[in-house]
Amino acid sequence: MKKIINGKLYDTEKAKCVGEWSNNRGYSDFSHVEEELYRKRTGEFFLFGKGGPMTQYAKSCGDNSWSGGSEIIPLSAGKAREWAEEKLTADDYAEIFGMPDEGTDEKETMCIQLPADLMARLRAGASEAGTSLTAHVESVLRKNI
Repeated sequence: MKKIINGKLYDTEKAKCVGEWSNNRGYSDFSHVEEELYRKRTGEFFLFGKGGPMTQYAKSCGDNSWSGGSEIIPLSAGKAREWAEEKLTADDYAEIFGMPDEGTDEKETMCIQLPADLMARLRAGASEAGTSLTAHVESVLRKNI
């Protein structure tokens, strides 16, 4: 499905599906819902959802009758994280956003200077991952140290 929202193209064929959820009701159930979380090449997230006539995706057919429908909904990185926390397993969440810490606030500050090209790559990686620069650098370091 393709849709232009606020001058931006959202295309389920070109974006990467990073998470899926369903309420596991059969297609014949009027309250059946399926949602897929997508990430665009730009790092932006969006949700593609579809559902029956008793869901948030219902479309009016007039004369007080409803049918199932589908919709693309742009999401901020924060809203995408909230959706993933609620709908996905911890492992699936971690695959998309990285594993959150276990609640310890013990952090130290370190100031370093990096070449401009490396900083650009780190910023692009953070944008693609939908995380802050700090969280992305921490993720890269944890994987490589």
